[in-house]
Amino acid sequence: MIEAVGLTKRFGAKTAVDDLSFQVRPGAVTGFLGPNGSGKSTTMRMILGLDRPTAGHVTINGHPYRSLPNAPRLVGALLDAKGVHGGRTARNHLLSLAQLAGIPAPRVDEVLGVVGLRDVAKRRTSGFSLGMGQRLGIAAALLGDPQVLLFDEPVNGLDPEGIHWVRNLMKMLAAEGRTVFVSSHLMSEMALTADHLIVIGRGRLLSDMSVKDFISANSADFARVRVPEDGPQDRQKLTAALLGAGGRVLSEPGGALRITGLPLPRISELAHGCGVRLWELSPHQASLEEAYMRLTQGLVDYRSTDDAKEGLAQPQPSDPYGYPVGEPVEPVEAVQEGWFAPPPPGPRPAPALSAPSPGTAPPPGPSPAVGGASAVPSPAAAAAVETSSAAPAGEQTSKDSR
Repeated sequence: MIEAVGLTKRFGAKTAVDDLSFQVRPGAVTGFLGPNGSGKSTTMRMILGLDRPTAGHVTINGHPYRSLPNAPRLVGALLDAKGVHGGRTARNHLLSLAQLAGIPAPRVDEVLGVVGLRDVAKRRTSGFSLGMGQRLGIAAALLGDPQVLLFDEPVNGLDPEGIHWVRNLMKMLAAEGRTVFVSSHLMSEMALTADHLIVIGRGRLLSDMSVKDFISANSADFARVRVPEDGPQDRQKLTAALLGAGGRVLSEPGGALRITGLPLPRISELAHGCGVRLWELSPHQASLEEAYMRLTQGLVDYRSTDDAKEGLAQPQPSDPYGYPVGEPVEPVEAVQEGWFAPPPPGPRPAPALSAPSPGTAPPPGPSPAVGGASAVPSPAAAAAVETSSAAPAGEQTSKDSR
């Protein structure tokens, strides 16, 4: 069992954990929830003796972590899956941990099989994906067959099959009587995995109860009622009876009624007393995510806002070629691939070069220059030369005529 009493941790003027007290009991999966910056990771580090509390204390089975004899055999933890030497293979990484804790070497191969990494045991961890790193971290936590396990975001980077496997693993470990403490931001997974919840915000305890009680305490359960569509008078009679009995009635899209404040048997009795035939009478409960958001909505430190500049830059209409409509477009001279455009002209524009015809020799003497640099043949001249060289043998000009 993990027990925290008055746990407090300050970093200068910042209070990360503020007078936090709770218990994590064996035989159940306890979820640890809270917004970013609420102190979850700091709390886990203090449980494992990595950070010293400013005030208060936390114990595992009645002893601080640092006082436990051979702690790796009693406590297993996954806090950072990337905290692995990239030059070691998966098996050597686990083997070094086993040797430090006095764990027999065959146990390494056992946990590699449990997490599904036996086929990549000889690969260096630097080439592991995020999901493979998570599996290796879970293997390290299970290495000593501990009775107390702590996991920080254990499904991060895992595919759906891996998430399903971790979910079943947590339940199996708790069913064996172990203490399982799991921190996660995935409310859907916590709803399927956790039996008990500890929720903190800005370092303080917000809730410590079962998942079912947490949802009921932070959301409003309701019943959905639907009457035949051709009976508007029945709908009105039922609404009046429900309001008279102290219920609250809201209309939903599609013609259904959402009723709060009355249990389902009472709603059925009222409908029967009015002579109203029901097509639907079903209970509905908010999700864990909805209850969590309602509890922590005022304790979020990092909240996104709308972009104030959004919509200011309106897209301009363009023609089929992508040019903005209404703006003059300067003609662009096509440049043949492999040629470079001539340098910019001097103060006075140089006369344009005329392209020689296929059978005409260029004028003798040095090539004309533009702006002091040798002029580059125009694309038309280059095309003429290529056409001439590619013509049949009977139509080619002689070297003298060229």
